[in-house]
Amino acid sequence: MSASDDCTFASDNTAGMAPEALQAFVAANAGAVPSYGGDPWTARAKRLVREVFETDCAVFFVFNGTAANSLALAQTCRSHHSVLCHALSHVETDECAAPEFFTGGSKVIPVDGPDAKLRPADLAPVFTRGHGVHYPKPGALSLTQSTEWGTVYTPDEVRALGELARRHGCTLQMDGARFANAAAALAARGLKPADFTWRAGVDVLSFGGTKNGMNTTEAVVFFRPELAREFEYRVKQGAQLASKQRFASAQWCGMLGDGAWLRHAAQANAMARRLADGLRALPAARLLAEPEANGVFVELPLAAAEAMWARGWHFHRFIGEHGYRLMCSWETRAETVDRFLAELRACAAGR
Repeated sequence: MSASDDCTFASDNTAGMAPEALQAFVAANAGAVPSYGGDPWTARAKRLVREVFETDCAVFFVFNGTAANSLALAQTCRSHHSVLCHALSHVETDECAAPEFFTGGSKVIPVDGPDAKLRPADLAPVFTRGHGVHYPKPGALSLTQSTEWGTVYTPDEVRALGELARRHGCTLQMDGARFANAAAALAARGLKPADFTWRAGVDVLSFGGTKNGMNTTEAVVFFRPELAREFEYRVKQGAQLASKQRFASAQWCGMLGDGAWLRHAAQANAMARRLADGLRALPAARLLAEPEANGVFVELPLAAAEAMWARGWHFHRFIGEHGYRLMCSWETRAETVDRFLAELRACAAGR
């Protein structure tokens, strides 16, 4: 397999920039414009985000998802608060305690739930845990859309969590590192981004750009603008303010302007479905979850996985001893999926 072959299902981060993002990036390289976000590209990018969500929201850009989640939670939580999240969420497993650091000590409390989703019934006992001031007060409920298992929250599921959060005085934060993939999946059901965010009770969203085909840019979107008071200072203090902001903002213009963000996410989702369908036909493979977005989780014999790695394919063990994650990106193609399946079939047969 040549070095130029696309042989990776390791992450949707491994893909390059989508052409619309790259073209806009290059176009932004002309002339001199005001720095630190005072440029026309940034103004247009914020306007396009508001159009996507059909509401007046406060929009800020940061470099990565860890900062987006951590700064958003820090804006709504104090050090004596807790952040409730799923046990498999980025906030719990992949942020290197950044939420705790930026909130000044808020306790992250992981909660289990099927399909990597939070449910009110699973969260209920947490709200009665401890007694009075001796236990952190719940300050935020963080949900991941799409989830770490490639599943997608419906508007009703988000709404139930929003109602629970409001009942207990918490904010509802959505980690949308793969928000585009969830949006594409739900668009196929006739739903708009507003339907499963602010209309369902989400207060603040980490809107992922990187996994959708952009480079080093994520958006923090406050659907309740009053929550964003002085957030620009938090962005600066968190070392997330870009002096040449136009290069990040231009990518959003290129991706949101004509719907490329949804087209690319739908392509990744379609390739995950194609991959899952092919895996179902292999006796040696067992799907661990029904893919709704761009991730496929499958159980494989260790010998088959090792043989595929030896052939140059890249994917990670994710769950238990034999559970693996296969991620599709905006540039994953059908021929790559079919070649992977053919080689896996041969490896599983011992050839």
